[in-house]
Amino acid sequence: MSKKVKTPSRLSQMARSVPEMIAFKRDGGALEATELEALIQGFVAGEVADYQMTALAMAIFFRGMTAEETAALTLAMRDSGDVLDLSNIPGFKVDKHSTGGVGDKVSICLAPMVTACGLRVPMISGRGLGHTGGTLDKLEAIPGFKVDTTTKRFIRQIEKIGCALIGQTADLAPADRRLYALRDVSATVESIPLITASILSKKLAEGIAKFSEAQVALETLLAALAILPLDEQAARTAAELRRQLEFKGEGIGMADYLIAGICLTRSMILLTRNQAHFERVPGLHLGRLG
Repeated sequence: MSKKVKTPSRLSQMARSVPEMIAFKRDGGALEATELEALIQGFVAGEVADYQMTALAMAIFFRGMTAEETAALTLAMRDSGDVLDLSNIPGFKVDKHSTGGVGDKVSICLAPMVTACGLRVPMISGRGLGHTGGTLDKLEAIPGFKVDTTTKRFIRQIEKIGCALIGQTADLAPADRRLYALRDVSATVESIPLITASILSKKLAEGIAKFSEAQVALETLLAALAILPLDEQAARTAAELRRQLEFKGEGIGMADYLIAGICLTRSMILLTRNQAHFERVPGLHLGRLG
């Protein structure tokens, strides 16, 4: 394990002060990698206040970030704590993360299933954000299940049974742990750069990817990721689809009604392997995956 030595931030060495960096991003500027690193270091060290980081998150929400900024923020958040080295544990290490869903239950069953297939799954999960379900919140409902275990126990469990699910800790991705909580109460959840940095900083802290692999994952995610809102028109379309299909005894499930409703209202082609369900939806254009 690469142990992070706590050192003072480099905020005093930056040309811009914290308020000036916030204003610069608010006005559409692109922050330097050194500035983002200093901000995250200062945040974890208590030199950047919660209200300042919340203001920066809101500026990012409205102004976005370049790919370079997002990568720099991701690595700064990864390096805010320890970075695990699992190379001495045999087996291929993989992980899965969701950008957030209403149910968000996949991790709970997927991790042991993948482990049963011979892979190792070191998983740092998150709590609920906004309306979304949180994997950790669900796991804590299981009597005796601990999501705040130590790093040593986390590694020992991966060695012993092949998988472990925990949350961010004071040692692993601590910047994400704090920023995650701020986003939840400041209406900045739906920011693609913040989502990307949150997810990938945890994955990289787990030690499952080399830097080159992480860059590929980051660029792929940035290129493909989009959040489509469920507006009133899409909801009404989904409700009408449900009425029509269930009347014919061909129901497809609420999640699929919503997906179809969004695609229909936006005239989008739906790429899916679930042809059997979506072929029942009149007017929906399908593309096949795989």
